[in-house]
Amino acid sequence: METHGGDPLLSGFEDPEGFGFETRAIRAGQPHDSRTGGVVTPIALSTTFAQDAVGQPKFGYEYARTGNPTRHAYETCLASLECAQYGFAFSSGMAAEDSLLRFLEPDNKIILGNDAYGGSFRLIDKIYGRNKISHEAIDLSNPNSIKEAWTTDTKIVWVETPTNPLLNVVDIQKISEITHELGGLLIVDNTFATPYLQKPISLGADAVVHSATKYLGGHSDVVGGFVATNNENLVEHLSFTQNAVGAVPSPFDCYLVLRGIKTLAVRMDRHCKNAKAVVDFLSQHPKVKQVFYPGLEDHKGYAIAKNQMKDFGGMVSFTVSGGRQEAEKISASTKVFTLAESLGAVESLIEHPGAMTHASVAGSPLEVPDDLIRISIGIESIEDLLEDLENALSFS
Repeated sequence: METHGGDPLLSGFEDPEGFGFETRAIRAGQPHDSRTGGVVTPIALSTTFAQDAVGQPKFGYEYARTGNPTRHAYETCLASLECAQYGFAFSSGMAAEDSLLRFLEPDNKIILGNDAYGGSFRLIDKIYGRNKISHEAIDLSNPNSIKEAWTTDTKIVWVETPTNPLLNVVDIQKISEITHELGGLLIVDNTFATPYLQKPISLGADAVVHSATKYLGGHSDVVGGFVATNNENLVEHLSFTQNAVGAVPSPFDCYLVLRGIKTLAVRMDRHCKNAKAVVDFLSQHPKVKQVFYPGLEDHKGYAIAKNQMKDFGGMVSFTVSGGRQEAEKISASTKVFTLAESLGAVESLIEHPGAMTHASVAGSPLEVPDDLIRISIGIESIEDLLEDLENALSFS
């Protein structure tokens, strides 16, 4: 992994990959400040950098859009956690996805799952569709369906697992084998699982994309996106696109995500623990029709999730017996769960996907049930979360 100015990637460590996840989350790419000895990566606000001679930057940095020390520390750290040699930070998850998809040419085709984030679908359908790039949404729980949907113009298979919002799980390794056999690239959105719970590149993915706004930042105070890859063609494309388009995060945003990553492991453990208790509660409630969570043994993706994930995550969705009206009323009745879009932060959130995050897929093959509620389980006291849900369900 490249460094600037000859500084070590991991101060005091020669091989960051030889250390555990939690150690790398705290130390990878974050040497102690050589001037002061500070243990926290400085926020480098400078927009331009001194050069020793014409075309010879003093420490490898020229201009902040092209490269920044704080961003480099963040990119190095998260790439290490994703088992990747290269990482690229962007100003949002959608900017990261857009930069990846610019790899495509007119008449190319994307295969994606029929349960995907509404923003991803909107980008692929409304923006790239105008550029003569087609797409087909299929059930990726059957990897062989890729072969049926494949054409000579297909270049990318786009996977979320677990999916948003129905928490479906697909077999990354099997899909990777089929995609590569057909000559395509596999992109995996790892936002819900994070590299702590799941490592798609180790399972054969060509690139991993994140909304760093979610679990990586973890505190609802920063918007960001990220791509990790070992694919040399994608590295060349992303290096050029990141600089040429300039959808990069500010140094302060990089600092915030990097700070969030330091506690990712302990937060994810608590998210998962709380989610299991919420799932147990919802599964027994008379007003709940169905609970969607990959940790349930009757979930159709349970065996896959148990094999390719360390734990089952902090996202839960469920349908209610009273239809859309009751679902919206429950969503608006909680006190500890905040009615809001987004997910993956320390505070618990609740939303109605059909009217909020997934409104853009209405009328498409990705349309979600109108009685569906999605909750992001935070790290609050579990007793308070359960009481809040009980009250909201009882009063609806």
